[in-house]
Amino acid sequence: MRWTLKPKPETSKIEALKEALQVDDIVAILLLQRGIETYDAAKTFFRPSLDHLHDPFLMKDMDKAVTRIETAISKGENILVYGDYDVDGTTSVALMSSYLKTRIDSVATYIPDRYDEGYGISYKGIDFAHDNDFSLIIALDCGVKAVDKIAYATEKGIDFIVCDHHRPGEELPDAIAILDPKREDCEYPYKELCGCGVGFKLISALASKEEQSVEELVEYLDLVATAIGADIVPMTGENRVLAYFGLQVINANPRPGMKAIITEVKKDELSITDVVFILAPRINAAGRMKHGNHAVTLLTETDFNLAAEYAIDINQYNTDRREADKRITEEALLQIEEKNEQDRFTTVVYDEEWHKGVIGIVASRLTETYYRPTLVFTKSGDKLAASARSVKGFDVYNALEACSEYIEQFGGHKYAAGLTLLPENYKAFKAKFEEVVKDTIESKLLTPEISVDLEINLNRIDNRLYRIIRQFAPFGPGNMTPVFMTQNVKDTGWGKCVGEDDKHLRFTATQTGTENIVSIAFGLGKKIDLVKNQKPFDIAYTIDENHWNGNVSLQLKLKDLKA
Repeated sequence: MRWTLKPKPETSKIEALKEALQVDDIVAILLLQRGIETYDAAKTFFRPSLDHLHDPFLMKDMDKAVTRIETAISKGENILVYGDYDVDGTTSVALMSSYLKTRIDSVATYIPDRYDEGYGISYKGIDFAHDNDFSLIIALDCGVKAVDKIAYATEKGIDFIVCDHHRPGEELPDAIAILDPKREDCEYPYKELCGCGVGFKLISALASKEEQSVEELVEYLDLVATAIGADIVPMTGENRVLAYFGLQVINANPRPGMKAIITEVKKDELSITDVVFILAPRINAAGRMKHGNHAVTLLTETDFNLAAEYAIDINQYNTDRREADKRITEEALLQIEEKNEQDRFTTVVYDEEWHKGVIGIVASRLTETYYRPTLVFTKSGDKLAASARSVKGFDVYNALEACSEYIEQFGGHKYAAGLTLLPENYKAFKAKFEEVVKDTIESKLLTPEISVDLEINLNRIDNRLYRIIRQFAPFGPGNMTPVFMTQNVKDTGWGKCVGEDDKHLRFTATQTGTENIVSIAFGLGKKIDLVKNQKPFDIAYTIDENHWNGNVSLQLKLKDLKA
């Protein structure tokens, strides 16, 4: 691990913010690092409000989308809500369809089969719409690059409205409306919405025409918050506001499908981290192991007893997913070892038997292990399909673009993408991808980074500081949980390995003249020798609470420690 200490803001700015907010220097510095420099900016940050959301009609084509949907509603047309099979896609479809059903009965949903149709809009989906007299398709979390398929739909007399957040290609589809903040000609003030976020802006625009306020749409924000967490979009601006209120819905009055999952996992209050690691994997598991329709059915069910039955199935899909993910990861690691590919700049593995539904998770696991841009391939029909994952600071989408001569289709983001190619192009692609990454990646990016906000002494840590840091939530990219560093720490003498196979490390940290504070280091049991014999060492950590036997105390959650 390389530890990178963020630059300290100017002293004058620290003092001015301390004075304005009546806070200490630690809080002032953390806020300034997040671009918050004034009292008003801090008030907006600490007190998210629905008033902070932008007018949806600022988005390019929003007026066209609303006009077309209003026409469909007034004429009683059949509307098909189409979305991808991942969390962002299925929550988007649940959101849009459940809202439209409050306005019109003739609404149906369509999720493509991951294995039969693949990612995004499919010819099969368009044929389904044509065969069943759907005259309007609203596509969510996909469609911005589906030029040929939307042209095919037009030939069949079907109109398309696209709600996407992926980077458009050189040519936009000929749709009625394309809502995508990443369009170069779109002046919408916030560019980082997820697909479900774009969908929420559309229902906000539709609701405003019915003189409904955004407050009346809060019930849909449990879906939006789940998509924001799962899609790992920046937790800034509108995303943070939507996630903040969405978490309130999840914890106070979630839709029956969400409540059924939460009841199954038996957790009282969910943070955005819990959404990412508890809710999202279960919703995702349907599309990975069975079909994304199961997730939409769960998320749109209004009867809790039925939702509870669906949740049992969803949990089983998630159990199956975990087993497949574990097995395939082990096989992929063995393949890398056998081919002696540990020292490459990339990790590219392939097995035609691997389950297509979990290759994205396996790619993430391999990235954690070798910390290289990673691709995991499997057979998909007569082609090979892959999931790509990257390391912090390296744009894997651009790297794939540089290899496009060997690729049939690709799409995604800076850190995660998907692609298909012909089997005969696999070796040439693998060589080209290695070459592109080798020539463009900075060597330091191949070592995991811990970004440290601030160096402090242990005596600065108290309940008041922790209470304020908790108000920085919800956390995510662009607003991560503050990470601190403390030098010359010693263990009080009781440090030990804990957990299965002594995987974790637990000790009590102390500095001269400061109180002792319990510290837990998950996955760092091998570093036990650093804390023995009361030798000094440095720690990088976040501050957390430990709940034990009814007692609550502060503890440090270590990210790393070194001599």
